[in-house]
Amino acid sequence: MSEILKSLTDQGVSIWLDDISRERLRTGNLEALIRDKHVVGVTSNPTIFASALSKGDAYDTQIHDLAVRGVDVEEAVRAITTYDIRWAADVLRPVYDATGGVDGRVSIEVDPRLAKKTDETVAEARALWWMVDRPNLFIKIPATVEGLAAITQAISEGISVNVTLIFSLERYRAVLDAWLTGLERARANGLNLAGIESVASFFVSRVDTEIDKRLDKIGTPEARALKGKAAVANARLAYAAYEDVINSPRWQALSAAGARPQRPLWASTGTKDPSYPDTLYVDELVTRDTVNTMPEKTLGAVADHGRISGDTVRSRYEEAWNTMAALKEAGIDYDDVVRVLEEEGVEKFEASWNELLATVSAELRKA
Repeated sequence: MSEILKSLTDQGVSIWLDDISRERLRTGNLEALIRDKHVVGVTSNPTIFASALSKGDAYDTQIHDLAVRGVDVEEAVRAITTYDIRWAADVLRPVYDATGGVDGRVSIEVDPRLAKKTDETVAEARALWWMVDRPNLFIKIPATVEGLAAITQAISEGISVNVTLIFSLERYRAVLDAWLTGLERARANGLNLAGIESVASFFVSRVDTEIDKRLDKIGTPEARALKGKAAVANARLAYAAYEDVINSPRWQALSAAGARPQRPLWASTGTKDPSYPDTLYVDELVTRDTVNTMPEKTLGAVADHGRISGDTVRSRYEEAWNTMAALKEAGIDYDDVVRVLEEEGVEKFEASWNELLATVSAELRKA
C-alpha cells in the first residue's frame, strides 16, 4: 500500500478512480485498488464507457442476450452501463458503510445530449436512480445553465448528485446555490437530509490546455511565464468559494438539520502537457474535505512519486488571485475561456455517447 497515497488520504482527500469497465470488475482489479491504493470511489462518463465497450469480450454475453430480446440500442446502452455501475456500487458498499455514506460512491452520467434540457435531465436522473437502485450512487448532471434547475430538483427528491463539467468560478457559485436550494426543498418535503450526498466536479487540466494555447498565441515573455498556472489557481479559488458557503448562516441551518457538505471534486486531473509533472493536479490541490478522481495512470504516478506536503490550497488564495489578475493583464479573457470549455465538454461527451451508441448498435447487429 503506497505511503504517499495514505498521506494524501490523511490530508482529507478522498481518492476516486476515474474509470470503470466490466473487465476491471470481473478480474477483481477494483477490489485490488481499494485494498492497495486507497481508492474509495469511482467516476464514469460516456468516454470511459465508449472505451470499455471497444475492448475485449467482457460485454459479449449481455449484448447477445439483448440482441435476442430485440432491445433497441438506447435501452441496451442503459442496461449495459447500469449493470457495471451496480456491480461497482456493490464492490464499494463496504467503504460506503465504513464512512457513513461519505465515500464508497459510484457515479453515472445522464445522457449528455440532454445537457441543455432541464425536464429531460430530471426524468433521466430519476430513471437511472431507479434502475441502479443503490444508496451509494451518484447521478452526474452537467452544470449547464439548464442543468442547474435539474440539480436542484433531483436533490429536492432525495437523489444524490455529482455535478459535472464545472469550469468557471461564477458557475460553481451557481452550483452551490442550486445544491442549497435543493436541500432546502428536500427539508420542506420532509426528507432525511443526511441521506442526500453531493459532490461538485471542478475540471482542472482542461483549463490549462485552453489558456496555455492562448498564452502561446500572445507570445510575450510575461504570457509564457504564466503557462501551467491557471488551472490550479482557478481550482484553489473554487475551494475558497466553497469555504464561503460552508461558513454561511444558510448552510449552518441546513447542517443543523442533518445535511452534509457538497465536497469539491477535482476532475480531469491527468496532465495533458508532458512537460508538466504528471502529479501536478494532485500535489497542488491537497486540502481537507475534497475528492480527487484520477485515471489509473495518474493514480500510479502519485503512488510512485507524488509530493504530498500538507495543505496546498487554503494558504494560497492570495497567490491564486494574483495569478488570475496576471492572466487578465496578459490578455486572457477568462469568461470566453470557460464558455469554450463548457461547450467543448458537452460536445466531447455527446460525441462519446454517439460512439457508444454506434458501437452497441454494431454489436447488436453482429449478435
